[in-house]
Amino acid sequence: MQKLKKRWGIHTNTQLVIIFVVFAVTGSSAAKLATPLTEFFGITKDSSSAFVYWFARIFLIFPIYQVLLVFFGFIFGQFSFFWNFEKKMLSRMGLGFLFKSKNES
Repeated sequence: MQKLKKRWGIHTNTQLVIIFVVFAVTGSSAAKLATPLTEFFGITKDSSSAFVYWFARIFLIFPIYQVLLVFFGFIFGQFSFFWNFEKKMLSRMGLGFLFKSKNES
């Protein structure tokens, strides 16, 4: 746990527990919200192939997860941690341009 706390710049075990709770709540919520969205688009297990259904769910879960992670981070008082985490993760995926200001080159 000390390595993780050092890597993330966390000082207390309480903060670490809150961060783990936020990750858990976010993952569960994103998975739960993907079901009505896939149904809204007419993609169900019965009407689509397994490949299409699971690809659509994963494709929908990703952006839902990103938004909910920052939202729940804010609710639990860890907004700055999750905002920085989000920027770092998306930058590694090649989407860092989303966070650059117009003045940066």
